[in-house]
Amino acid sequence: MRSKLMKMGALGLASVLATQSIGAGTTFAQSSNFDLRKKVIGLTGITFVSGNIDRFVTRGEFAKMLVQASSYRSVLTKTSNVSVFNDVPKDNENASAIKMAVEQGYMTGYLGGNFKPNDNVTLNDAVRGVLALLGYQASDFAGDANNKRMAKYGFLELNENLTSLTPTSNLKVRDCINLFYNMLKTNMKDGGAYIATVFGGELNSDKEVNPLKLADNSLKGPKVVKSVNQLIQAVPFDYKDANLFVDGSSVGADRFKSLMVSSDVGLVIYYSAAAKTIWAYDENTDATNGKKAVHGTVESIYYESTSTLTPTSVTIDGETYKIANSDMQFAFSIYGSIKVNDDVTLVVDINNSEDGSVSYTVVDYIAD
Repeated sequence: MRSKLMKMGALGLASVLATQSIGAGTTFAQSSNFDLRKKVIGLTGITFVSGNIDRFVTRGEFAKMLVQASSYRSVLTKTSNVSVFNDVPKDNENASAIKMAVEQGYMTGYLGGNFKPNDNVTLNDAVRGVLALLGYQASDFAGDANNKRMAKYGFLELNENLTSLTPTSNLKVRDCINLFYNMLKTNMKDGGAYIATVFGGELNSDKEVNPLKLADNSLKGPKVVKSVNQLIQAVPFDYKDANLFVDGSSVGADRFKSLMVSSDVGLVIYYSAAAKTIWAYDENTDATNGKKAVHGTVESIYYESTSTLTPTSVTIDGETYKIANSDMQFAFSIYGSIKVNDDVTLVVDINNSEDGSVSYTVVDYIAD
């Protein structure tokens, strides 16, 4: 399923970026584009990027960011069964992250057994954590730790868009977004960009993070939803607080709800929990480009003349749709799950030819 989801992920994030007025021919990941930096950090799940990004970040919150930026993010629990510090009870919302951040050397506590989780995090604290994520150890900075860490921070260009900060500056959410974005595109101590090593992402030719690759990795779906209850069960966040797109256009929650419940077959949705975004396709759309959803009964499956094992097209309720990529060929082959007379929902590319004709290519499906 990966190749078909990659295609949908690229389309979805492109829709998001289009609403941010990025002009044609613009490189997606320009370092000056803070909106894009926010999107990249949101896709990684390091921290939520909605809300007030000019508020200060606490040490407890930053500990959670560090762990969610690390390879340990998959084992981070919501609660802790022990109290590691006197001022961090085990029911503290960041207790588990603080415990892990200290165990891994990303942060340290204070004399007297305190962590000061509600104090604002300083650039000194943050640089220590980010350099630890990049693979640097305390021994790399022996003798004058703080100054040597700050020198390495500048040498690695982790200070991009942060040059106005001093070591004792308190960081805002905005600053953390910039810092973690800079870290993602930095090589680890032992080589390899952090984004590739830890998140399976990649850098563009201009050495900026490729957000489309991250969208591919975080995209889930397809699913069909016909009611609010089904939507609530399908996605792990409140759709009212999410970015919503229907057939490539941004819509509000009320419009999204009305389209979902008014359609006989509902909406075909994909979502990214990290980006808190839902992309939906409506069978009732009259879209003439992009993608659309199609629901119906499989009447015929056609195969290559030279191979009775490779399907080339499928007919749904009198309309023929091309089958091109290997995932779809397998799904509609004799080994796949889709057979004649099955009810199916397709997501199809709309292809416009120079002679004015229109054809459709299957890129995804849901067996009803």
